[in-house]
Amino acid sequence: MSLTQQSDGARRRSLHARRLPLADSDRQLAQLSDLQLNTDFQMALTSEGLWPLQPTSIDVLQINVGRLCNQTCRHCHVDAGPDRTEVMSRETAAACVEALRRSSIPSVDITGGAPELNPNFRWLVEQCTSLGRHVMDRCNLTILETGPHRDLPAFFADHKVELLCSLPHYEPAGTDLQRGDGVFEKSIRALHRLNDLGYGDGGTGLRLVLVTNPVGAALPAAQGSLEAEWKRELKRRYDISFDALYTITNMPISRYLDWLLESGNFDAYMQLLVESFNPQAAQGIMCRHTISV
Repeated sequence: MSLTQQSDGARRRSLHARRLPLADSDRQLAQLSDLQLNTDFQMALTSEGLWPLQPTSIDVLQINVGRLCNQTCRHCHVDAGPDRTEVMSRETAAACVEALRRSSIPSVDITGGAPELNPNFRWLVEQCTSLGRHVMDRCNLTILETGPHRDLPAFFADHKVELLCSLPHYEPAGTDLQRGDGVFEKSIRALHRLNDLGYGDGGTGLRLVLVTNPVGAALPAAQGSLEAEWKRELKRRYDISFDALYTITNMPISRYLDWLLESGNFDAYMQLLVESFNPQAAQGIMCRHTISV
């Protein structure tokens, strides 16, 4: 079974809503621990002189404001969706702002779910930017096409928010199969509106980054070559510009782990991850420079 062959009904509900065992992170860890590999992460780090892995400087405060999302993507690493009700409270968000105020952390990374669905999202952005901090929002693009949130692009531009926008592919088929019918079209409309405001222009200070991860049990191609391809094709096909492309390797957790097991790809994918260990990437992993809340 491919990642794009799961039934629509299953894809449209979270593991949590379906009461599946892998909705529990402890069960996910147990599944990963049961796999017999010829090495582990600590051994790989030790062989490269990177163990113990130590923090560098704290450059980013990442705030996950909840699992509520307007999409139920098949590969979602946090099992987000419309049926999830967990959202960060105003009290907790205020505590994050106070921690930021007492620190010199320069950047804030707001994520979810769809972070924009948290009722305190705009307040949080305003508080962080008022402290002179650089704010990044991890946006799924389609949220910008929903009624209550259509004014968000202008809000982002007013506050100089950097946007990290997820898009599976520059062709509609792969995007819609992974995320749902009509997602690609909505994403393109949202990107056009962002471009109209100066996002992705390169000289406006409004940074637009696209983020993609593979469909299926594969690793992404080289980021540099993919970025050149995506810039060429999105400009040629849709007259869309963006500043950079980030490629992400799928983590074997949550709904992606569930798919790996159902499709029989789990063992092979885990071995592929082991064989593809990149010490340079390990040196820059987020936990060395980011505090996540």
